[in-house]
This record gives sequence, C-alpha cells and structure tokens, in this order.
Amino acid sequence: MSDWRSRALRPAKRALRRSQDRYPQSPPELSMDPRAGEPGSAPAPVEESVVTSAIYRDGHRIDGPPNLAETCQRLREQPGTMAWIGLYRPTEAQLLTVAEEFGLHELAIEDAIVAHQRPKLERYGDTLFVVLRAARYLDEAEEVDFGEVHVFVGANFVLTVRHGQAPDLTAVRRRMENDPDLLRRGPEAVLYAILDSVVDGYAPVVGGLQNDIDEIETEVFGGDPRVSRRIYELSREVIEFQRATRPLLDILQGLTAGFEKYGTDEELRRYLGDVADHATTASERVSEFRQILADILTLNATLVSQSQNEEVKNLTVASYTQNEEIKRISAWAAILFAPTVIGTVYGMNFDHIPELHWVFGYPFALFLMLVVCTTLFVVFKRRDWL
Repeated sequence: MSDWRSRALRPAKRALRRSQDRYPQSPPELSMDPRAGEPGSAPAPVEESVVTSAIYRDGHRIDGPPNLAETCQRLREQPGTMAWIGLYRPTEAQLLTVAEEFGLHELAIEDAIVAHQRPKLERYGDTLFVVLRAARYLDEAEEVDFGEVHVFVGANFVLTVRHGQAPDLTAVRRRMENDPDLLRRGPEAVLYAILDSVVDGYAPVVGGLQNDIDEIETEVFGGDPRVSRRIYELSREVIEFQRATRPLLDILQGLTAGFEKYGTDEELRRYLGDVADHATTASERVSEFRQILADILTLNATLVSQSQNEEVKNLTVASYTQNEEIKRISAWAAILFAPTVIGTVYGMNFDHIPELHWVFGYPFALFLMLVVCTTLFVVFKRRDWL
C-alpha cells in the first residue's frame, strides 16, 4: 500500500470508529454497504460498485471501458476526452482505489466514505467536491426518502458516488448524451445537470408535503385526535428537507462566485442561474411549510384546549343540574319525613302518654303534619330548592 493510501486510510478509519462509538447499534457505513465482506476477507474489486463508466469526446460517447484501470488508461492516452464514472455505495477499499487513480484529496474521500454529510462545496486544487442531498416523495407511505450523492469534478473527469436510490443519475446521463452541445462543455456541465436533477426532484416532494399539510388542516378542524402525532412527524420531515435545500443555495452561490476566476462558460452560467431560481423557490416553500406546521400545531393545541374547556363546561353544567335534582329530592324527602315522625309518635301503643285519650288528638296530629310540611315547603322554596 502506498504512503498516500495509508494516510487516507487512517482518517477514514478514525471516522468510522467515531461513528461506531456514537451509534453502536447501527454503524452507518457497515449497514449501508451490502457488499462489504466479513472481517479479514479480501476486498471486493472496485468494478462491483461501478454502475456506469464512459468516455466522451466533443459531447459524444466514444467508449465504455470494462474496468476502472482501462478507463484511466484510455483517458490518459486520448487527450481532449472526458470520463464519467458512477459508483453506487462503494466500500472503503474500492473508493480508495478510485481516489488513487484520480488523485483525489484524502479529506474528500473520508467524507465520501462516511457519508451522511451536510450539502457543501469544496475545492481541492483542480478538483471540485460537491455533496448533495436528493429527495423523493413516496406516495404510498406518505413520507420523504432522502438520498445522498457526492460529485468529484476534475479537469477531464466526473466521479459520482451515490448512497441512496435518489437521484436517478441514469436519467441525467441519458439526457446529457442526448444533448451533445451541452455535454461538450465539459465536466462542469455534468455537475450542473446533476444539480438540476436534484433540484427538479424537490418539486414532487414540495407537492407531496403540500398535500399532507392540506390533509392535516382538514383533520385539525375535524377534531381527529391522532393529528398531533402526524403534525410532529411531518414537521421532522420538513426540517430534514430544509437541511437538504438550504445549504444548496450556498453551493450555488459558491459556484457563481467562481465564474470569473475559473472562466465558466456563459451558457453554463445561465444554466446555473435557472437551477438557482428553482432551488430558491424550493427553499422558500420549505420555510413556509415549517412556519405553517408550527401555526397548525399551535392552532391544534388551541382547539384541543377549547374542546377540553367545553367538556369541562358540560361536566359542570351536568354536575349543577345533578345538584339541583338532589336538592329537590332532599327537600321533598324532608317534607315527607316530618309527617312520618309525627305519625310515628302518635302511633305508639301506650295508655299513659299525653293526649292519648284526647278528643282532638287525631285532628291535632293532622294539623301539626300540615303545619310542619307547609313550613318546610316555604323554607325550601325561598332557598330555590324547589
């Protein structure tokens, strides 16, 4: 192993160890690469991760070498050509092999190995390194699936490293090959086409999120109790989407700032301007979505609070009504209880008690019952118990 590979390998391994220590249950790179072999096994050849490799001249495809070594050899032997190599989830050893062939910077390679990078633009000498976060909306699951692509752009080559299903670079390659006038403008044209593909992929995501927000608004006013969870989950997706779109504006601004210094083609400048407009629109919509969801969450909390207050009010009214009924029942029970007490007293079977042989005893008992009941009725009526 060369000294360069040893130096590049050490920081990459350190990054992997840091990620494994932080996330011991799911190491990012080990779980991402289905072709990674058992520890100690021979590394897989780089060709296993190569999706497409082609050489172009004047905007036309002239060759498709079967392996990386032959691609690099023909690129050196044929001046004025450009190589476009696409890799899909390469292993560490495979990526280091490619880096050695094209002289890529070890820091860029470390980022490409570890993946899960923030979108960014970096220049290492004559090589441009761009990290992009692509997104696609899954209708069935109603969620956003994110992918990642790293693009190395040199004087005569473009190397793409994908870590997800999105974006579909096959469609980008087909589009460029069908437009030789654009492809002959060199590696920068390929980069701008990839940027355009990523940004165009944001439009269906924005539309899908808009539909989800509309549905959530309907559920909020419909009183669906499960809407709070959906608002929270959608808010997390919007935040993740914003992390993909917002840094893209800085990337495009950085490319624009280098137009004069690096002599960017005038047509590519206009092309990049169009991409920047679409990216700005997507970023603004995502910011709006985040604010709308925050407002919906506040509104939902208010509606839930109002609903709870209404329930409390209904319970209070029901309790008040119940108390009124209890008071009425208690009042009538007291009224009816008084005659019972009097009747009980005069119903005792004893000879020597007052008024036992009194002629007016029975009428007096009835009169007493009537007076007591009337008195209780008047008292309860004045207190609104009846």
